Amino acid sequence: MGTWFEIRDLHVKIADTDREILKGLSLTINPGEIHAIMGPNGSGKSTLAYALMGHPGYEVTGGEVIFKGQNILEMEADERSRAGIFLAFQYPVAIPGVTVANFLRTAINARIKAEAAAKNGGVLPPDVRGVPIPVFTKQLREALQMLKVDQSFAGRYLNDGFSGGEKKRAEILQMAMLKPELAILDETDSGLDIDALRIVSEGVNTLHRSNPQMGVLVITHYQRLLNYIKPQFVHVLIDGRIVESGGPELALHLEEKGYDWLKEPELVD
Repeated sequence: MGTWFEIRDLHVKIADTDREILKGLSLTINPGEIHAIMGPNGSGKSTLAYALMGHPGYEVTGGEVIFKGQNILEMEADERSRAGIFLAFQYPVAIPGVTVANFLRTAINARIKAEAAAKNGGVLPPDVRGVPIPVFTKQLREALQMLKVDQSFAGRYLNDGFSGGEKKRAEILQMAMLKPELAILDETDSGLDIDALRIVSEGVNTLHRSNPQMGVLVITHYQRLLNYIKPQFVHVLIDGRIVESGGPELALHLEEKGYDWLKEPELVD
């Protein structure tokens, strides 16, 4: 069996500049594993998330990202999504006039039609019309119940006037509906109070319990998120490279000692 998800010596710079952010990052994730990447501000954590999903503001200058035998760096962002990768944004964008339900149904239909066309030589078969409304409504209702979100949430405009916690819950609801194989959470704890953090984290944990083969990559600055979403593996990203890896105890050590001991290896016993 080959590698499921592997980042190999990834180098990334900001597009149209010479500013390199990731300087040879390597990481392997297996199905069902929860990994956390921690690091100080400016270390390249969000750059990694955006590069993995194909954000045009970042240019990959070296390395590979292998997912289920394919180098996803050769795919467009929507192709990476259809392959089973999902990114929960640190700062989700508001879309006034588009309800949560309509957004989700459009996303699911786009995936269904693209997959059908890909299997038919790039031509959409005339009988493929997307998910029937009754089926979608049932799936959405079940997802809202699983995540303990009020049904009225589906009728609101996406992220328009949402609190920080509501925006992150909308991201987790998208995860529940799209059912990714690999979920990347980019600083999901950003801007959340303790109650919202607990609710959003429980949503992620519920999805992982319902699909225990889903891999999760949690990107965070603070250890507090990892009190709720418990990783098996923790990696420290500093200046574009992973400089230390370990188990959950590494996050606790970082909370106590900070990052300076890793920036100055000559001080380490």
